[in-house]
Amino acid sequence: MSATTPIKSPRWLTAHALAVFAFLYLPIVILILYSFNGQGVGGFPPRNLTFNWYRILFNDAPIWDSVLNSLLVAAAAMLIALLFGIPAALALDRAQFPGKALFRRLVLLPLILPGIITGLSLSMLFRVAEVKLSLLTIILGHGTALISVATTEVFAGLQKLNRAQEEASLDLGATYCQTFWRITVPNLKLSIIGAALLIFTLSMDEIAVSFFLIGRDNTLPLEIWGRLRRGITPEINAISTIIFLFSLIAIVFWYRLRTRAEVTPEIGAELVETAKH
Repeated sequence: MSATTPIKSPRWLTAHALAVFAFLYLPIVILILYSFNGQGVGGFPPRNLTFNWYRILFNDAPIWDSVLNSLLVAAAAMLIALLFGIPAALALDRAQFPGKALFRRLVLLPLILPGIITGLSLSMLFRVAEVKLSLLTIILGHGTALISVATTEVFAGLQKLNRAQEEASLDLGATYCQTFWRITVPNLKLSIIGAALLIFTLSMDEIAVSFFLIGRDNTLPLEIWGRLRRGITPEINAISTIIFLFSLIAIVFWYRLRTRAEVTPEIGAELVETAKH
């Protein structure tokens, strides 16, 4: 067979791929369609398409309060996770110290533990410490549970990092702090942004930890869960559609950053050449 002869994939493989994509994305398409259904959540196919449910949604103060709470919690948890996760990743990649293997396993443990265990244990800790449950406890819970995500993403970026650039920076007289901010951090930009987006998304979606740490203020997943106990409403479809659109925008943003980074020369390449000469 010639090397240039195209290889045809079996028809069953194509059908299987289409079935998988339909299983994953058809429910989302139906959800979006029903957010415009004039008859609410009943009846198929959707009829009398309308924006009425979105108008009702935008006048629903409790759900928008929960959205603001979720955004606040996700942003704060992202900062906490990155603040602790980046140094942890640097320690795992650069430092040698007794108990490093145990430290690595402990850092990654929240990735394995079910959210219900993390939430219950933190709830007991806050009760023993006599800390009142509130948005602050949810922020601490999300930040603690997601440190492992930041550590994993940044550590993977450090494994791909060209250490020659850092060595060249130090050889040219830069301090370790200057090298970190001017060489290491820019080269880790994609890993840090990817970790931040993933942490933000997971925090917005987290319900198990939030359930045990919630005070008087609801987050969006708990608000939706509470309403679903009374039945699905078109407002839930509408807010879910908006969340999906923002998630899609985040994915496109991340993809464009990654594509731009692949076609741009590596940061510090000129520095390495200068140090060689």
